[in-house]
Amino acid sequence: MSKQLERPISNFTAPAVNYPLAIAGTIVFLCLAAGVVLSVVAKNWILAGLLFAAFIGAAVLVFLNFRLSRKNTAGVRNEQLRWETALPDIQRQDLNIEITELGRILDVGSEQMGDLLSAYIVAEDLALRQIQHEEALPVLRHVSIGKTPFDGILIKQDLITCIAVTFLVSPQIRQEKIDSMLRKMTAVKKTVAEMKLGARLRFLLVLVTQLDQEDEARLRSSLGGQFSSTTVDIDIRMLDFEALQKTYALDPN
Repeated sequence: MSKQLERPISNFTAPAVNYPLAIAGTIVFLCLAAGVVLSVVAKNWILAGLLFAAFIGAAVLVFLNFRLSRKNTAGVRNEQLRWETALPDIQRQDLNIEITELGRILDVGSEQMGDLLSAYIVAEDLALRQIQHEEALPVLRHVSIGKTPFDGILIKQDLITCIAVTFLVSPQIRQEKIDSMLRKMTAVKKTVAEMKLGARLRFLLVLVTQLDQEDEARLRSSLGGQFSSTTVDIDIRMLDFEALQKTYALDPN
């Protein structure tokens, strides 16, 4: 049985208001303002100019600090994102569906399905390594948000990226698979809203391919039309299987 994991995410935590600092800042501003007024009344223009410059400098510092704080905590209203490890049965079922479809496209016999399974597992592993490298963030592999499983997720400040990896040997993605992806995103949107995280969601579709340039171009041109009707924020990346192996698995010499 899958064990639910709860991880505190520091980037998802809005810091409490520092009231002593706010009070001290207010006193400083009031003193500077009073000093400027008194200097003007006394016609001490040098002192008035210095106090006014200090007032402006302090105001700029407060403004910049406020902008940085707001950027780091935008939309954040909770301390935890809860996820579960995906059940082995679900992982096995998804993998078998992918391998069966690949076997049908390649027209391979049952004796070759084991090799195809190994190639698919390697392709997914190398693709997630590449995404982790590109994003400079750890990938949480094979987890579910609510009841929605993904090959991986990334968390950066208020952005949750849900990752699906697909191994393609032909320049097309089945419409049933695309519909399944969109249903997953709809479900996880609802789950995140119920958690009241105030987080943004992105769907990252990673396509590991073994295509020539012509087929790759055909695939790229078709993807826009297949996802054009959705409002989900989607990022599609294409990775070459041979290039991934050279980078992570094979001796370059």
